[in-house]
Amino acid sequence: MLPGETVGIANYPLRSQLASEVHARPYEQLTAPVQASHLAILSDESLLGKEREMIGELCERFRVAPPSASARHHSADMGMFRLKWERHSEFSSYTFFHHAPFDQPFQETAISRVPADWLEQLPGQLLTAVHLALAPRDYPKQEIEELATLFASNTVTGSLVTGGAARVWTDFHIHADGFSRFLIQDDHLRSRQAGRLMQRLYELEQYRLLALLAFPLAQQYGQQLNRLDQALNSLIGEIVDIDNLEDERHALEQLTGLAAQVEQVASTTSYRFSAATAYYDIIQQRLAELREERIQGVQMLHEFMQRRLAPAMHTCQSVDQRIQGLATRIARASNLLRTRVDVSMEGQTKDLLRSMDRRAHLQLRMQETVEGLSVVVLSYYLLGLVGYGLKGLKSTGIGINVELGIAIAIPVVLVAVFFGVRRLKRLAGHAGD
Repeated sequence: MLPGETVGIANYPLRSQLASEVHARPYEQLTAPVQASHLAILSDESLLGKEREMIGELCERFRVAPPSASARHHSADMGMFRLKWERHSEFSSYTFFHHAPFDQPFQETAISRVPADWLEQLPGQLLTAVHLALAPRDYPKQEIEELATLFASNTVTGSLVTGGAARVWTDFHIHADGFSRFLIQDDHLRSRQAGRLMQRLYELEQYRLLALLAFPLAQQYGQQLNRLDQALNSLIGEIVDIDNLEDERHALEQLTGLAAQVEQVASTTSYRFSAATAYYDIIQQRLAELREERIQGVQMLHEFMQRRLAPAMHTCQSVDQRIQGLATRIARASNLLRTRVDVSMEGQTKDLLRSMDRRAHLQLRMQETVEGLSVVVLSYYLLGLVGYGLKGLKSTGIGINVELGIAIAIPVVLVAVFFGVRRLKRLAGHAGD
């Protein structure tokens, strides 16, 4: 642990943890002869507690210190074997080492010394199982034909590695016991070199299979992408000939459906394809670190990977690119069609507004006509009332010319009614506001 301050400056809270991370999982120091068995087991983070519990139980059996409550890796010497456990993002690895001379490298293996009942309880699903044997310098040198018997007569791949300090042989096959095999012939390896070499080899097999997890998905969704691509091409051809809003809306619905299907494929495959790319990069790095040199007449490890693994990875990358390309094309077509729909709707809206404007104008003219008629009608009735009034006065003996009085009242009544109607109209307008 670091002190709170260094030269009077407060330390960043995670400084010690970050600085220690590069030293957290050191390589083993190995001296031939040594055998190792490596397991890579797929499991999610929810099983981390169970894994720690299993490691703790094994440590308790052999009376060694268990991992801490927050540990993500642990190494322990159990006497009969040494255990190295590491937790990764989507899998855990268990490597067992056994230091002892051997005649046949893959008969009495390191994992045979691990309690079987404990192994059976490990959580997750086994993806990688590898036996490795580091033979000492005085181990009998074997020809390719003799080596083939160690690998069940399969084609053997091998090379000089680590600047010629060792030779490595494998066939990349899973044998009858469920394990693949690597034989390492030590010529002049140092202990740390041996540990690094052995780890690089089992990581090659581990990450090779992890990368290939994406390949079945690429095969599975390749045909579906073909169908989606054909459907998109057909729909784009139809869009060119569309000339009405209803068909444009229908085409937009179809594009939305295609987009949903492509997005579903992308969400299903995105993580796996991204992980495959990362794992493949690690494989390339591990192969480069081996510094292979050719053994005459034998295929090298990187050549095998280039010939067998690279095409599968290229297929995954191609499918991933097709998914992204298809999504981009659908988005572009949708934007184009949506623009056409918007333009069509704007045209319809403009026509509707023109129609409404014409109707409003006609209504105004009709209203003005009605107002004119209403002035005449009201004036007529008012003049009738005036006439009745004048006749009533005349009947009382007052000398009044009724016709003349009505004639004089006509302009007065018309003006009064006209301005009265105008005032009522203004008052109604203010009330509406």
